[in-house]
Amino acid sequence: MRRVFILAVLSIPNLVFASVFGVVKGVVHDPQHRPIAGAQVQLKAVASDWKAEATTNDAGSFQIQTVPLGEYYLTVSAPGFAEQTMPTRVIAGSAEDLHFALAIATAKETVEVSGEATAVNLSSTSTQSLISRSEISDTPGADQANSLAVITDYVPGAYMVHDQLHVRGGHQVTWAIDGVPVPNTNIASNVGPQFDPKDIDYVEAERGGLSADAGDRTYGVFNVVTRSGFERNREAELVASYGSYNTTDNQLSFGSHTDRFAYYVSLNGNRTDLGLETPTSSVLHDRANGYGAFTSLIFNATPADQLRFVGSMRQDHYQVPNDADQQAALIRDHEREQDAFGNFSWIHSWSPSLVLTVSPFYHFNRAAFEGGANDVPSATDNRASNYAGGQISLSVVHDKHNASAGIYAFGQHDTTLFRLVANDGSGDEFNQRDLAAGQLEAVFLQDQYKVNSWLNLAGGIRFTHFGGALNENAADPRVGAALRLPELNWVLRANYARYYQAPPLSTLSGPLLEFASAQDLGFLPLKGERDEQHEFGLTIPVHGWTSDFAYFRTGARNSFDHDVIGNSNIFFPLTIDHVRIRGFESTLRSPHIAGRFDFHLAYSHQSIEGSGGVTGGLTDFSPPEEGFFYLDHDQRNTLSTGFTSSLPWRSWLAANLNYGSGFLNGDGPDHLPSYRTIDLSVGKSFGESWSAKVSAMNLTNKRYFIDLSNTFGGSHFANPREISLQVRYRFHY
Repeated sequence: MRRVFILAVLSIPNLVFASVFGVVKGVVHDPQHRPIAGAQVQLKAVASDWKAEATTNDAGSFQIQTVPLGEYYLTVSAPGFAEQTMPTRVIAGSAEDLHFALAIATAKETVEVSGEATAVNLSSTSTQSLISRSEISDTPGADQANSLAVITDYVPGAYMVHDQLHVRGGHQVTWAIDGVPVPNTNIASNVGPQFDPKDIDYVEAERGGLSADAGDRTYGVFNVVTRSGFERNREAELVASYGSYNTTDNQLSFGSHTDRFAYYVSLNGNRTDLGLETPTSSVLHDRANGYGAFTSLIFNATPADQLRFVGSMRQDHYQVPNDADQQAALIRDHEREQDAFGNFSWIHSWSPSLVLTVSPFYHFNRAAFEGGANDVPSATDNRASNYAGGQISLSVVHDKHNASAGIYAFGQHDTTLFRLVANDGSGDEFNQRDLAAGQLEAVFLQDQYKVNSWLNLAGGIRFTHFGGALNENAADPRVGAALRLPELNWVLRANYARYYQAPPLSTLSGPLLEFASAQDLGFLPLKGERDEQHEFGLTIPVHGWTSDFAYFRTGARNSFDHDVIGNSNIFFPLTIDHVRIRGFESTLRSPHIAGRFDFHLAYSHQSIEGSGGVTGGLTDFSPPEEGFFYLDHDQRNTLSTGFTSSLPWRSWLAANLNYGSGFLNGDGPDHLPSYRTIDLSVGKSFGESWSAKVSAMNLTNKRYFIDLSNTFGGSHFANPREISLQVRYRFHY
């Protein structure tokens, strides 16, 4: 039966993951709290022409399904009453109730605008952050093609180390594009981006209390809403920049829409003499270049049917940076990466309460390390992964329930080419091609139940089967609660969840296994990571300001990490018997103060400790250390805080301060010294078509070691000061 299911999944353009949609519903009543029937409700996006409409029923209720996450204005009008407008923020999977008390119209009707939308969903049991297109554009460096500052500047416990994004102490995060996942079971093998931040409209970051439909990458889920074309009317934009180290980052995009169809297309290219993090303060052999294309298509075939397609292709090339000795020895290593995905969704609304989503996807990913001719040894590690699959989900919003159920599945096929030339005079060399295949199927059920106006409960379960070198099954419950304190409007929340993360398909065999054995290394079958997470949080909204606090503890069995075979630069995953992650996080977001000023802060205090031996992957079979030891990406304190301010003459200023207490120093337990950097950007608009921005990253040119691990490219030094000028030109076609 399982084989029949797999064949059925893989034979069609296949079966969304974390939904990109939420539900907006509410009640409209008069000053005596009597329901108003027939009131007109319009939901309009803040930053685009997207809109939806509804009419209240006899109970004064309305409900609007399939609303993309983002910021909106909700306007309610009825004959004899003053029109009222309320800002609201939609979170994926949410269904928050809104209440409108319409006042009797006077001779001159007025429009009431009630403050600003809260920065977080006060009824949610999970820990979330929402970052908008304007914040990405203004935050220093965040819109560069190879930047993840949109995450590290706004998400506590998120940082870059050895050119990899880490969140809450782990490498494994999920990227979902318009609600559809981009699967990647390979850990820490890619350093290139999957898409250009300039193509993002909103990104929702979930880092705790993940629901059953949100998959199993415990450490973070980043749900990206891409540009759709609804924000443009036959409008194109050219972005060009030039800066330090001959850095360029350019994009040309087009977009437009009608009432039923919207499209967005972009082409981008970038190059620099400062690509990856360097092993010393000198920048040697570190050029990088990349280019890509992106498109989003949305078609409302009928009032009940929407078709969406998102596609992307990228190619990136990196020189692996050298230290002075490597440069003198003519070491010339390279990394070549490719990434392409296509996600299609059919969203069918059977009724205002029932929605079916069918989303097939395909993802191709390549990471190819190519050693130079003078390496000893000279290695090639070229992996190509193909994923095909998707998800069918059914969501129901009725009365006090917001429930969903679905099936998620994909098949994976990996081809890896290894080549090793000893270059030590022995004449030894080998070529080896490994093929591996696997598949994952998951079924999930979940419900958010609103007990009353101050208590929300969430519960769900996810059943997963993985088939590869090993067959594994998991049943993972997830429960949570959000309690709103009526007078204070503070929200207390608690979550408990288990997760299963499928392993990479990597293995060692043939000549490569012999080479590893010669260095007293072997390879154990990789098992999936199993995590258990507890979290407690508090959200405090005060006069438009929102502060959020969370304490979490994650226990991981077979925790994924990675290591290298000797000095070959061939990296393989491994699993550690047990990893314990404990942390406290806080965020602070301001309202738009006096129409000019916005402030944000993200702070994390956490520890990342392992215990026991290597249970899978690359190992030297040494006995485990007693007690706990710190992992190489352990950093106790991480802070990012900044502001954006409007200035006279259509100009603006944005700044960001980054602080880290220092990562592990070698094998520890000592840590490297703390560091502080400042990023700054200043921009100005010239008329309706032109704008310019000057950005300075690491303004004070602070130089420090990030880490001293043996990961890709060796030890890593922080980037020096980088200054760039960006020009934007908008035009109609």
